[in-house]
Amino acid sequence: MKHRLILNCFFILGSLYSLSSFAQAERYMAGTHYTAIEPAVRTADADKIEVLEIFWYGCPGCYTFEPILNGWIQDRQSDIAFLRLPGIFNPLMKVHAQIYYMAQALGILDDAHDKVFDALVPERRTVRSERQVVDLFVEFGVDRIEAEKTFSSFAVRTKTNQAEKLTGNYKPRSTPSMVVNGKYLVSLAGPVTSYQEMLKVVDFLAEKERS
Repeated sequence: MKHRLILNCFFILGSLYSLSSFAQAERYMAGTHYTAIEPAVRTADADKIEVLEIFWYGCPGCYTFEPILNGWIQDRQSDIAFLRLPGIFNPLMKVHAQIYYMAQALGILDDAHDKVFDALVPERRTVRSERQVVDLFVEFGVDRIEAEKTFSSFAVRTKTNQAEKLTGNYKPRSTPSMVVNGKYLVSLAGPVTSYQEMLKVVDFLAEKERS
């Protein structure tokens, strides 16, 4: 009887552990906490787990998310490749996407990224035309002629058009949104009510890709 009682205890504990593991595995559900992207979008490096942020410089939520995301970027595992994509839903967002690729082409993205956010969100600057974009870059210390040339360059326009196409492939409904390995879209929706929770879902999906 004593041996049978011990075996029953082990069985109960094992069952509880299995249930706990199952609950943990099913903590985040497709269609509830994240959306499966169909068809999946090919990533730049198949040897890495790609995590991509879809953002907009004029988005207050993206501005708030930025320092939280930067902390996650610093602590991410070595098998994760992080990328940013300026989302494009309308003509204004397309102009702001050009700002991102201009800064990249001019080699000042690391320094200019936060400055653009500051100008468009807390300072509420109106930046919707080529002249206003060029004026902004002149404030960053870029030569006006160089800024004008870069705004209209083939490379910047090509990357902006590619960003517009990718936005359509990922189908985000809002910014900021996160894409994991071209397969899953995560945003503030339903039970995901904080940016910290968004990143927990991202970590969950990254682990799913590892396994």
